Amino acid sequence: MGLFGLGKKKITEDINYLELTPRALHDKELSDDGMVWVLVPRFDTPFFNKLLPKSKSPFIKANLDEFGSATWLLLDGKRNVLEIGTELREQFGEGIEPVYERLTQFLTTLYQNKFINFIELERKK
Repeated sequence: MGLFGLGKKKITEDINYLELTPRALHDKELSDDGMVWVLVPRFDTPFFNKLLPKSKSPFIKANLDEFGSATWLLLDGKRNVLEIGTELREQFGEGIEPVYERLTQFLTTLYQNKFINFIELERKK
């Protein structure tokens, strides 16, 4: 499974997607039912957060479903995609199949929206 593109442009063909190590770029909160809310900053610079009314959070909360939450909790910058898929398969059983297709599609979406990065791609910059 070569990495032909994580977005609109081709990145590289010599990296196997399953060997990439995703790393979360945002903090999280857990809801009462164990689902993850990703805390996405409203602004890129802290200056604009100071202008927000006290009642407004400096974060937008992106709610993840059960699969997304379980995946997000595994994005520690140590496990690669193959290991994350194996753990998800153990946790969800056959209900998650096809695990690697679903996982790579989800991670690609997170990457495109700048929720995660891949350690190997950070090193190439």
